[in-house]
Amino acid sequence: MNHQEIVERIASFSVLEGVPISQIEWIVERGELVEIPAGEQIFKRGDSIDRLLIMLDGLFSLKVQQAGQFKELAQIKTGDVSGALPYSRAQSATGHAFAVTDSKVFTLSVDHFYDLICECHEVTAVLVHLMTDRVRDFSRFQHQSEKLMALGKLSAGLAHELNNPAAAIVRSAESLEKHLGTVPDKLKKVISMEIVDDQIDFVNNLVFGKLRQGINKTESMIARADREDELTDWLEDNGYGDCYMLAETLADYRFDVADLDGLKEKMGEKEFPSMLTWVDNVLTTEKMVGEIKDASKRISTLVNSVKEYSHMDRSGDYEPTDIHIGLRTTLSILNHKVKKNQVTVEENWQTDMPKMAASPGELNQVWTNIIDNALDAMEEAGGTLTITTKTVGDNVRVNISDTGKGIPKDIQDRIFEPFFTTKDIGKGTGLGLETVQQIVENHNGTIKLQSQPGNTTFEICLPLKH
Repeated sequence: MNHQEIVERIASFSVLEGVPISQIEWIVERGELVEIPAGEQIFKRGDSIDRLLIMLDGLFSLKVQQAGQFKELAQIKTGDVSGALPYSRAQSATGHAFAVTDSKVFTLSVDHFYDLICECHEVTAVLVHLMTDRVRDFSRFQHQSEKLMALGKLSAGLAHELNNPAAAIVRSAESLEKHLGTVPDKLKKVISMEIVDDQIDFVNNLVFGKLRQGINKTESMIARADREDELTDWLEDNGYGDCYMLAETLADYRFDVADLDGLKEKMGEKEFPSMLTWVDNVLTTEKMVGEIKDASKRISTLVNSVKEYSHMDRSGDYEPTDIHIGLRTTLSILNHKVKKNQVTVEENWQTDMPKMAASPGELNQVWTNIIDNALDAMEEAGGTLTITTKTVGDNVRVNISDTGKGIPKDIQDRIFEPFFTTKDIGKGTGLGLETVQQIVENHNGTIKLQSQPGNTTFEICLPLKH
């Protein structure tokens, strides 16, 4: 294409409608025509944005890399203007561009932008409008991506947390079904026993007294194992060869050798085996039902945590808010990541913390973004997450600290900038901390950062009254 053909081609594009032909000629005189074959990469992520691009013919595909695969973000087609624009602060490409078809693109170096702004007012106005449209579209896309990523993290965590109790319910239900299949045989032994009311009352008081006490979940593993060994030895000495499961069940419900001695003495040699079978049946059934109940309660707790976290049944208005509830539900939602990254959580919470006027759902976004970043910082080596709350005058102060690798000093001033992120493509959009800052400022609060390797602390200070 010769000079005049390029001018006429550019002037025909609707995006430059109304621009004087002399200004288009000004651009063509200083620019360059580039032909790019299909399949060739035009630029990659991190390359400098140093040229205005006007697509004369062809098609470019803009892509970002996520999880090792390229995902198309947008297309540049015939008649589109892209690349560097006047007054734009974009310095480097955030993705990759490939030629889909054989393409012809006209380029203008940013070195000519100062003269362009001074001499070509109409062109400059058009390009500035294009820039604002691009920023708006990109911001919308990034915000949507941030929401989808946050939703994905919460969904993955919730699915992981729900899987364990759901599997426990299935496992216990199957065991209970198998166990109940042996009840008819055991019933025969119970019916054939020759016992009096006094013996029945003794067994009921013993067994159901143990059931009321329940399983001692605070007992040390060593103490429990010692008692289980003693019960196993006693059962073996009294003619019960395969007794390990029985000893485990008895140990769960705090039986000891003295209880078995008393039961045997009360029932007598003849009836003791059948009665012990009945005791084992009652305790095992109760244990399995308890496991199902605990697992079901865990699922209910997780569902309530999600509901509390999202505040789906409340308005977004400010209301009296217990920040500890939000922190606890956030930790519950992110518990899978705490365990996966081998992180210890320390809670230094003021016990008499008053409620503050706030939007609970928005504050949960603050806790989630900061805690999630802290857990990411400890992904490789584990560490400790410390959350401290206290009132200082008329304010609530929340410190969230981690022992991760820290934030380099040269970028600490930029962490709240929109779209600034140190994470790989697909792991962060750079909007999390910007959202945090906006929410904190909307609550008339402040957020500060102190960071060095092994000790990073975000301090959030919020007024009790809005």
